[in-house]
Amino acid sequence: MAGKIEKSKGKVKVAVGSLTGNKDLESEGKIDRRTGEAKEKIGRAKSKVKGTAEKVKGTAEKVEGKAVKAIDKAGDAARRK
Repeated sequence: MAGKIEKSKGKVKVAVGSLTGNKDLESEGKIDRRTGEAKEKIGRAKSKVKGTAEKVKGTAEKVEGKAVKAIDKAGDAARRK
Protein backbone atom coordinates (compact mmCIF):
# COMPACT_ATOMS: atom_id res chain seq x y z
CA MET A 1 0.00 0.00 0.00
CA ALA A 2 2.77 2.42 0.94
CA GLY A 3 4.44 1.74 -2.39
CA LYS A 4 1.31 2.69 -4.33
CA ILE A 5 0.91 5.92 -2.39
CA GLU A 6 4.54 6.88 -2.92
CA LYS A 7 4.31 5.99 -6.61
CA SER A 8 1.18 8.14 -7.04
CA LYS A 9 2.74 11.02 -5.12
CA GLY A 10 5.74 10.80 -7.45
CA LYS A 11 3.55 10.93 -10.55
CA VAL A 12 1.85 14.07 -9.26
CA LYS A 13 5.20 15.73 -8.50
CA VAL A 14 6.49 14.89 -11.97
CA ALA A 15 3.39 16.35 -13.57
CA VAL A 16 3.42 19.53 -11.46
CA GLY A 17 7.17 19.94 -11.93
CA SER A 18 6.81 19.52 -15.67
CA LEU A 19 3.94 22.01 -15.89
CA THR A 20 5.68 24.64 -13.79
CA GLY A 21 9.15 24.08 -15.20
CA ASN A 22 10.43 23.07 -11.75
CA LYS A 23 13.10 20.48 -12.61
CA ASP A 24 13.89 19.79 -8.95
CA LEU A 25 10.28 18.87 -8.20
CA GLU A 26 10.12 16.77 -11.35
CA SER A 27 13.30 14.91 -10.34
CA GLU A 28 12.01 14.42 -6.82
CA GLY A 29 8.81 12.97 -8.28
CA LYS A 30 10.74 10.51 -10.41
CA ILE A 31 12.64 9.34 -7.33
CA ASP A 32 9.38 8.97 -5.37
CA ARG A 33 7.79 7.03 -8.23
CA ARG A 34 10.72 4.63 -8.53
CA THR A 35 10.88 4.20 -4.76
CA GLY A 36 7.19 3.32 -4.75
CA GLU A 37 7.70 0.81 -7.55
CA ALA A 38 10.55 -0.80 -5.62
CA LYS A 39 8.43 -1.03 -2.46
CA GLU A 40 5.65 -2.71 -4.44
CA LYS A 41 8.09 -5.27 -5.86
CA ILE A 42 9.52 -5.97 -2.42
CA GLY A 43 5.99 -6.47 -1.07
CA ARG A 44 5.16 -8.95 -3.85
CA ALA A 45 8.42 -10.83 -3.24
CA LYS A 46 7.71 -11.02 0.50
CA SER A 47 4.26 -12.45 -0.21
CA LYS A 48 5.69 -15.10 -2.52
CA VAL A 49 8.37 -16.08 0.00
CA LYS A 50 5.79 -16.29 2.78
CA GLY A 51 3.52 -18.47 0.63
CA THR A 52 6.39 -20.77 -0.31
CA ALA A 53 7.50 -21.04 3.33
CA GLU A 54 3.97 -22.02 4.36
CA LYS A 55 3.88 -24.72 1.67
CA VAL A 56 7.27 -26.08 2.79
CA LYS A 57 6.10 -26.11 6.42
CA GLY A 58 2.96 -28.01 5.46
CA THR A 59 4.95 -30.55 3.49
CA ALA A 60 7.44 -30.99 6.34
CA GLU A 61 4.59 -31.59 8.78
CA LYS A 62 3.12 -34.26 6.48
CA VAL A 63 6.49 -35.96 6.14
CA GLU A 64 7.00 -35.84 9.90
CA GLY A 65 3.59 -37.42 10.45
CA LYS A 66 4.38 -40.22 8.01
CA ALA A 67 7.76 -40.78 9.66
CA VAL A 68 6.18 -41.04 13.11
CA LYS A 69 3.65 -43.57 11.78
CA ALA A 70 6.42 -45.61 10.16
CA ILE A 71 8.47 -45.62 13.38
CA ASP A 72 5.42 -46.67 15.41
CA LYS A 73 4.65 -49.43 12.92
CA ALA A 74 8.26 -50.66 13.04
CA GLY A 75 8.18 -50.64 16.85
CA ASP A 76 4.94 -52.64 16.86
CA ALA A 77 6.43 -55.18 14.47
CA ALA A 78 9.56 -55.51 16.61
CA ARG A 79 7.52 -56.12 19.77
CA ARG A 80 5.52 -58.87 18.04
CA LYS A 81 8.70 -60.90 17.33
